[in-house]
Amino acid sequence: MFTISNCKKLAVNEYEFWVKAPQIASKAKAGQFVILRIDEFGERLPLTIVDSDKQAGKIHLIFQVVGKSTAALAELCDGDFLKDLVGPLGKATEIKNYGNVLLVGGGVGIAALYPIVKELKKAGNYVITVLGAKTEDLVILERECKEISDELYVMTDDGSAGEKGLVTDAMSKILTHQTINFCWAIGPSVMMKFCTLTADKYDLPIYVSLNPIMIDGTGMCGGCRVTIADSIKFACVDGPEFLGSEVHWDEFISRMAQYNEEEALSYDQLKRQVKENA
Repeated sequence: MFTISNCKKLAVNEYEFWVKAPQIASKAKAGQFVILRIDEFGERLPLTIVDSDKQAGKIHLIFQVVGKSTAALAELCDGDFLKDLVGPLGKATEIKNYGNVLLVGGGVGIAALYPIVKELKKAGNYVITVLGAKTEDLVILERECKEISDELYVMTDDGSAGEKGLVTDAMSKILTHQTINFCWAIGPSVMMKFCTLTADKYDLPIYVSLNPIMIDGTGMCGGCRVTIADSIKFACVDGPEFLGSEVHWDEFISRMAQYNEEEALSYDQLKRQVKENA
């Protein structure tokens, strides 16, 4: 039984909990993810493994409510359990001593960035971290990232925390004054596209983490196909990390939006049902 504990609301529409999953916790590495279902009728949801406690046999998950399934997930409490939990899936981040590294996280993507920050610091890198969000309330894991980063910068759209501006503004300032050997960016697809364009100006290799539509997590269904350097790859088995300069960004962003209408309709139906039953 994949029992949930330590449920907590982190920010508006952003939640976290730990799940009892000893086998996954014993093997999970930075950059990998799980796919879960709430019940036998539930949608398969891919979530990055934020952290793991091997001794307790638990993994840490953070997610954002964006539709019907994640809204249902947010309703779970301590002691509830998940129907299915599969992982760890995907290729782990290649952790080594690169030298000076720059890590950029946006919104709930910070949750996926955090384990990479932690492991790169353990490997002896000089770690510079940039966190971005619309407002101060949406900046997550700031304290945790600050504790393990050599430098930390916070950017918000409205200037309510850190500096006012975009994460790419911070990237440009850092890259103008410091030599960076490698970069990672995780967040909304548009953010990762422009982080890639910024890194390209400085000939800086950058990895991004793609989380497209996923169903089985094994590469069999083909739902997570992405175009990388003019070849078809599957994010669940070939990724989720790819060199940003090789991603066909316009195609990826378009695919990410193809079910927006259906997702909104399903979410609205759920909200009406909840209101009727209240």
